[in-house]
Amino acid sequence: MEKHSHSLSSLFVQSNPSRRTRFSFVQGLAIVLLVLGVVDAASLPGNATTSGAEVATTANSTFDKGCPQASVVRPTQNKELWEGVTREITSEAFRNDAVGKLTRAVQIPTESFDDMGPVGQDPRWAAFEPFHEYLQTTFPLVHSTLNRTKVNTYGLVYEWGAAGPITAKPVLFAAHQDVVSVENTTVGQWTHPPYSGFYDETLLQKGFTQPRRPVILAFGFDEEISGFQGASELAKFIEGKYGKDGVAMIIDEGLGFSEQYGTPIATPGISEKGSFNMQLEVRATGGHSSVPPPHTGIGILAALLVQIEANPFEARLVRYFISPTALPTYATFQCIAEHAKDVPQDLRTVVLQAAESDNALQALESIITRDNVLKSLIGTTQSINVVQGGVKSNVLPERSWAVVNHRIGATSSVSELKTRNAQVLETVAQRFNLSYNAFGTQVFGDAASLPSLALTDISNGGLEPAPLSPTSTTDLPYQLLSGTIKAVYSAHRGDFQGETSDIVVAPGMMPANTDTRHYWNLTRHIFRYSHLNGGKNGGSQLNWGIHTVNEFIPVDEWLENIQFYTTLILNADEATDL
Repeated sequence: MEKHSHSLSSLFVQSNPSRRTRFSFVQGLAIVLLVLGVVDAASLPGNATTSGAEVATTANSTFDKGCPQASVVRPTQNKELWEGVTREITSEAFRNDAVGKLTRAVQIPTESFDDMGPVGQDPRWAAFEPFHEYLQTTFPLVHSTLNRTKVNTYGLVYEWGAAGPITAKPVLFAAHQDVVSVENTTVGQWTHPPYSGFYDETLLQKGFTQPRRPVILAFGFDEEISGFQGASELAKFIEGKYGKDGVAMIIDEGLGFSEQYGTPIATPGISEKGSFNMQLEVRATGGHSSVPPPHTGIGILAALLVQIEANPFEARLVRYFISPTALPTYATFQCIAEHAKDVPQDLRTVVLQAAESDNALQALESIITRDNVLKSLIGTTQSINVVQGGVKSNVLPERSWAVVNHRIGATSSVSELKTRNAQVLETVAQRFNLSYNAFGTQVFGDAASLPSLALTDISNGGLEPAPLSPTSTTDLPYQLLSGTIKAVYSAHRGDFQGETSDIVVAPGMMPANTDTRHYWNLTRHIFRYSHLNGGKNGGSQLNWGIHTVNEFIPVDEWLENIQFYTTLILNADEATDL
């Protein structure tokens, strides 16, 4: 069975184009604004409804706890509008216009940095002002039709309101304006300069100006540094206006789809891992290096870091945890086994039997944990990312420290992680006779004595794993999203009428954190998904250089993503039961 684990892992890490440019904000902000500027045709007739068939699911013929698939969901009241716009998005004229707008947007650096101070005090936030000006001049119809509110100066909320009293919860599309900074020493390694916008290779305009279901666009400006000044403030504004659980569903960036075992598999993230940054600080007596102690502060720190890596977190595959919704990684395996046409029979059998058999579940866990990528998805991970100590070659270090980043699995918590880390390091602290303080609790020794070890939370309390968005056949937001993915996949490949679609939609786990961490109060239905085609053999947009040299996006995949946002806006507008 081990031979199959690599193929499974490829799904979670998802054309070989030559475009090379920076696009971190593209997947949300630029796409949604382009949709608003392009997907536009006749005004909607009143009193439209979504038929039961449009949000129905295909019955599961294998077992009740398997992976039932939603039916294809297409706009019915706006069928001609949708078909016309979908075709227009693939036209050369639209392609050239969209690429031009994106190129000019990429040329405006909007970097955020870990050490940025509050808005109004740190002048580096002013980098977003030219970008706001660009949006206003580039999308005049958006700004004359939608209501824009600036939150905490640089956060943007666009509200596309319904005519008359609001009777339907809005749908919210989240994105962020900021990008990670470019390491100066790597600029020469880029095929084209990172902010060149190099490329080698409209609903409002058409009269769709008054949706029945409100649409909210929420664009933070510090997602890359956890969103405490951007999305956090946007969430307060939106909750203050629409109330707790006042939004029907939220879509933010995430992984897309790719071919797995001969079948395209889409994995919208129904949760995301928690996160926690722990600092280890060793303080020791200084002095001249000609008379060193048996172990310097750096030596002690090194022993502590070795202890951490020698004790990785145990990864366990679990079907359910608290919520009746299956845990995402387990659910993804079930969907692949049930629907992917080329899964080897022995692997398919193990995965499907794991739904009922604990022995089969353990066998599947054994397969998964042999692969580092898959293992990282089902458990808590730890990564030592920063180490500093010492000031001069002939001076004993008085202060040495390191930062360990954790991504917390769905079945764990910040509290459990802190307790476990404190226990793991206790034996090393005793061996070196350290005064030991773990997260404010003096474990042993005198707090004022040296050498000492202190464990500190440097992540503002950390982030718990996100709640699971419900995915049952009666949870209509997930069914609408799934049916939309199917419709867009088929339409982009020329099928506007078929009742079925080749693509399979499987609940997935977002391995990184997004601005949705601040939006939990707005709705239970939060999905992290970008309709981007990673290609065959488990490719993904992670292979497009995200956060590193030669970051790029294939324009064809980007255009299909625009089709996705267009279709979802129209489908949500016709749905009366979200």
